[in-house]
Amino acid sequence: MHRAILKKITLSSATLKPLIITLATSFLSTLPNMDETTLRQTLAAAQSAVDAQANAVRQLKASRASDKSAVDAAVESLKSLKLEKATAEEQLQALIKSKGGESKEEFRQGVINTLERRLFYIPSFKIYRGVAGLYDYGPPGCAVKSNVLAHWRQHFVLEENMLEVDCPCVTPEVVLKASGHVDKFTDLMVKDEKTGTCYRADHLLKDFCKEKLEKDLTLSAEKVAELKHVLAVLDEFSAEELGGKIKEYGIVAPDTKNPLSDPYPFNLMFQTSIGPSGLIAGYMRPETAQGIFVNFKDLYYYNGQKLPFAAAQIGQAFRNEISPRQGLLRVREFTLAEIEHFVDPNDKSHPKFSEVAHLKFLMFPRELQVSAQSAAKMNLGEAVSQGTVNNETLGYFIGRVYLFLTSLGIDPERLRFRQHLANEMAHYAADCWDAEIECSYGWIECVGIADRSAYDLRAHTEKSGAELVAHERYAEPKEVEKVVITPVKKELGLAFKGNQRMVVEALEAMDEKEAMEMKSSLESKGEVEFNVCTLEKKVIITNKMVTIAKVIKKEHQRTFTPSVIEPSFGIGRIIYCLYEHSFYTRPSKAGDEQLNVFRFPPLVAPIKCTVFPLVQKEEYEEVAKQITKSLIAAGISCKIDITGTSIGKRYARTDELGVPFAITVDSTASVTVRERDSKQQIRVDIGEAASVIKKVTDGLNTWADVLKEYPTHASASTEE
Repeated sequence: MHRAILKKITLSSATLKPLIITLATSFLSTLPNMDETTLRQTLAAAQSAVDAQANAVRQLKASRASDKSAVDAAVESLKSLKLEKATAEEQLQALIKSKGGESKEEFRQGVINTLERRLFYIPSFKIYRGVAGLYDYGPPGCAVKSNVLAHWRQHFVLEENMLEVDCPCVTPEVVLKASGHVDKFTDLMVKDEKTGTCYRADHLLKDFCKEKLEKDLTLSAEKVAELKHVLAVLDEFSAEELGGKIKEYGIVAPDTKNPLSDPYPFNLMFQTSIGPSGLIAGYMRPETAQGIFVNFKDLYYYNGQKLPFAAAQIGQAFRNEISPRQGLLRVREFTLAEIEHFVDPNDKSHPKFSEVAHLKFLMFPRELQVSAQSAAKMNLGEAVSQGTVNNETLGYFIGRVYLFLTSLGIDPERLRFRQHLANEMAHYAADCWDAEIECSYGWIECVGIADRSAYDLRAHTEKSGAELVAHERYAEPKEVEKVVITPVKKELGLAFKGNQRMVVEALEAMDEKEAMEMKSSLESKGEVEFNVCTLEKKVIITNKMVTIAKVIKKEHQRTFTPSVIEPSFGIGRIIYCLYEHSFYTRPSKAGDEQLNVFRFPPLVAPIKCTVFPLVQKEEYEEVAKQITKSLIAAGISCKIDITGTSIGKRYARTDELGVPFAITVDSTASVTVRERDSKQQIRVDIGEAASVIKKVTDGLNTWADVLKEYPTHASASTEE
């Protein structure tokens, strides 16, 4: 509007200048209220106006007929338009930065520097320059991890009465062949065509889109929408689609700028051999779940042959990542905590669902993703009843995962549950959701919660020949229609000789749908192509080799393959996000520096309490040692500091480790207890100190409860 007015008015330079300033000021005042799309449109229009006005100024100066006042007026107009453009650029840069540009990178670097300096974790084999994707946990990092896993066991294994197992990391190839990992556990990779350096294809495309959105202020609204859509559906892309986008956007190798190969699959498992002969192929397990599936039969018997039941396992997993990055978020060896909840496929209700149905949190169903909308807060009970979440058992675990993560200290406003897109989900899965936590790297998948149907148990049944099934006894016998598969062993023996047994087992393992499809094909064509998993090839079955019929039978029990609901937790990812969500800075008492603080809840803090003698006096040190013994006896991790450093510096050191409480010994009768985040202090008798800390760290009391019982203490000698 302002540009149109500026073009139409023909006033003297003296009259035009204040009017231009007034109009420009009015225009600029509206910028802070604009969204990103409007700001980009405004910037594009401002650039066009600047170009047009600059051309007009050049023409006026070239024309000898133009008087000086007209040239001056045109120049003033150009200056005003440049001011509009510059301000729009600043506003757009500020908006992008607030969404996570440079400010998030600076924050992340502050967190990582603190974590490495205080030995939460460090690169492995550091003195040999390290290996990408491998990290060592130091003392505080080990303590945080141990506390997170202890809470996981309490929250899931104990409260849900799960069966915990511990299986080997080395897995025979046949197991992972049956599960599909040998053939399908891949990521798409591209290579630098000149140096051979490998990159993960989707990461290059993701980085390109994010960088353009954050740094290219000239993008049109249409291009912005396109790049955001690519980011939203990136996981759905096939190798061809991914390669097409890489070529369309001109993406090259980041280090050398050389052209890249077409994307191709790379298997992420570490291969090994078992035994000195090297004849038994194996892999380092990429997940812990398969150890539970192959033990289903024994676990089912241990549980009294009753469903539902859940088995759990905590252990190391290994993935040969193409290009590990992002610290603890993408590594080659990591800790998984996985649950396999076995349930009747005909009844996926959950008796405790009502306990979580009231929860309301951010959910991101696929409909919102494909329409480029944001996650929205939804009631879990309504999400299940409306069919957004497939069933109650899946919904129950989504709710329990939410409670677990928030109890650790994850910010609920930066936690969402994203539903897998249709092409992203395995063909056999009924429904899948990821708990994603926002950190400086963006939204990170930390927990996967999937209804995997009966795929895994059926795959291992077919490959091993062991029946991994459950039974439901009927109160009265029932007449049921059954599909009976009768292999003709004589014909199969003539056709397949030594492989007869494997073909027979594969035929008998068919489900009803597959069997009836074979029957139809045999009746119409006389033969059918049939995949025998154990032979790893397809064979031809004729109508002389098998009979398939539906018969009415009386049955006393129903035999079925259970479905499995699988919550899988990436412990390292959860811990890193917890570090970021807990980190903040505050000024020192003198105001001359910023002090780092981790606001860990007592539940996960690496050290629950520190004990300081205020000054180096023998009697104070004896009291400190006495209190430390009481804390240890109560099972509270603690640390005593009898150095002569000022109390303020000692507080700062422990705040940086996330220690929630500090006991300061300033007399032989009573002590002060300081809370980390509020810096409030109370005074208690020496004999009460350990019990006060114990009640708060165990969650029996809050700090607010303690303040009601013990008045706030302020003393010049113990102030920071």
